Amino acid sequence: MSTENTVADRLLEDARKKTAKSESPVLGKVALIVGAIALLVSPISIVGWVVGAGAIGLGAASVRRPAAAKQAKIAMVLGGLAILIGVFFFTLNVAMR
Repeated sequence: MSTENTVADRLLEDARKKTAKSESPVLGKVALIVGAIALLVSPISIVGWVVGAGAIGLGAASVRRPAAAKQAKIAMVLGGLAILIGVFFFTLNVAMR
């Protein structure tokens, strides 16, 4: 009987760890920080595109977590804005030549 309790306890502990990991807002915070950095570096067009795409990717990965969903959506918007601003400055640079 004690073997079954040990297995059940181990499964319960694994389930609790998985739930705690999925509710962690860390990935959402990282996505938000990368989104803010993307917005700051967006006038440098290529860098803005890469960091903006990274913010969108991190936001998409963390939007499924309930604790980080709002931050993830904000990060994806910031990443999209960074890409658009990067495209604007790239086009402006090409037009000025």
